[in-house]
Amino acid sequence: MFESPPRPADLERWPRLFAEEVGRPPTVRHQAFGWDSPEGDVGAAQAFAALGFHVLRSSVLTASAVTPPPHFSPAIAVRPLETEDEWRWATENQIACRDPEHDEAAYRVFKEAQMERYRAMARAGHGAWYGAFAGEGLVADLGLYRGGELARFQSVETHPQHRCRGYAGALVYHAARHALGQPGVARLVLVADAGSPAERLYRSVGFQPTERAAALERW
Repeated sequence: MFESPPRPADLERWPRLFAEEVGRPPTVRHQAFGWDSPEGDVGAAQAFAALGFHVLRSSVLTASAVTPPPHFSPAIAVRPLETEDEWRWATENQIACRDPEHDEAAYRVFKEAQMERYRAMARAGHGAWYGAFAGEGLVADLGLYRGGELARFQSVETHPQHRCRGYAGALVYHAARHALGQPGVARLVLVADAGSPAERLYRSVGFQPTERAAALERW
């Protein structure tokens, strides 16, 4: 993550820094570079195309209040995860929802470690991981963790077999209301691919675009 968009000199510098700080193939097969630019400035990002990178454009959405989405599903229960089984179900759902470019075995190593960190953060009082339950099973989940007055959503995922039923909208709505009811939380933050169905879903709950973001990615 960098303070400003890429310059021509960064074409060599950024991959070198990544190799030094994170790793290189074959251990690391995916690279991503982000930078702080609320206007979405990409700088010299297009020059990275020759190295196999493509530009990602995202919308940063915020809300201080939320409303039920139009396709609201009341047939689920939303609550913070508590038991070992619930955390295991959420981890498995996150793995099932991975991008198809990710090898399952390698992604499992990453996701299991990441979810353990999120669980430790929840125990420390920094937020919670929420599950949407239909009957006895978990159908969707997300994280919502705070820093100061801001709380940011993490990894909103609905199981592939339970999509297009209004579960994600209901989950985001209930989790947002719960977080905004916590002392000191004034605003929620979501990041979604610009123009994506996810962005439209979040806007239907009351989130509004506040900033733009850009990044580079190579598989």
